[in-house]
Amino acid sequence: MLEYLIPRASSYAGDIDRLFDVITYLVGFWFILTLGYFFYLVFRYRAKDGQKAEYITGETHKQKMAVEVPHYLILVCDAAIIILTFIVWHKVKIDKPEVDEEIRIVAQQWAWSFYHAGPDGVLGNDDDIPMVNELHVKKDVTYRFYLEATDVMHSFSVPVFRLKQDAIPGRIIEGWFQPTKTGEWDIQCAEMCGVAHGIMGARIFIETEEEHNEWMASVSELPSVNWVAKNEAKDLQEKEDKNNG
Repeated sequence: MLEYLIPRASSYAGDIDRLFDVITYLVGFWFILTLGYFFYLVFRYRAKDGQKAEYITGETHKQKMAVEVPHYLILVCDAAIIILTFIVWHKVKIDKPEVDEEIRIVAQQWAWSFYHAGPDGVLGNDDDIPMVNELHVKKDVTYRFYLEATDVMHSFSVPVFRLKQDAIPGRIIEGWFQPTKTGEWDIQCAEMCGVAHGIMGARIFIETEEEHNEWMASVSELPSVNWVAKNEAKDLQEKEDKNNG
């Protein structure tokens, strides 16, 4: 159902959507059944003139079964949800595929810095392309990302990917995604990170290989590619050198 509200744009978005659908259907079934039975009892056994209410202790076998049977059925539904959740979790978090390219993501109050591999395709070299609040990726290419936070906890969220990963200061957290739909989409911070948390948004551009190469060529020709990100990279390197020293 989520795909009718938010498009799918990653290889595992469909798996996560189907898990949400199962949870919605199972919980919705029991919710409607419980409410329906509750209102039936309210009207069926409402107070009537000349009729005394009966006190039920719940000790008879029939009365116990009225509680135990739904209880066991709900446990079966819970087990099904847990099994499906584990399958999806294993696919997204454990069974990681071979990657084609890498991206570095740095969160700070209140912006995102993205470091793309340059023309050589290797992250961490002098030709890296840093951008603030703009992430450019290619369709059908598998990416590994390295997520960092410079100050407080943030959360890297791409709704069309069905991806949300917390960023913790002092740690580098790895993850992956494979874009499957071209377009321009939202990136959000899903962790309350300060007074400007609500406007800590960015954009992800999913491009064909030709479009991505054109973008890379256009920004590589600039004398200074997004100087804010370059200064941030310099500051981060100085901090790392200071800590290592």
